[in-house]
Amino acid sequence: MVKHMIIWKLKEDIDKDTVSADIKNSLEGLVGKIEGLTEMHILTEKLPSSSGDIMMDSTFESVEALQNYQKHPLHMEIANGKVRPNVDTRLSFDYEV
Repeated sequence: MVKHMIIWKLKEDIDKDTVSADIKNSLEGLVGKIEGLTEMHILTEKLPSSSGDIMMDSTFESVEALQNYQKHPLHMEIANGKVRPNVDTRLSFDYEV
């Protein structure tokens, strides 16, 4: 199993609540549509001490499944259409469990 974690800091000039909800619904909807993606949790409710706006906690069957997800057309549509246009900063961390 592989965990793929991302923290996004959204751009300041957007409606962060609307964008966060859209990203959450879109990415969580990929479970069952992309082979090897077993879990997708998008966290948008944060404490004031947080430096990011959204966190993605996802689980994949293998490194190969993560690589497949990263170039999969359904993921790319969301990444290019909903995430990247609204994100200022992105940090990621992947590890095997």
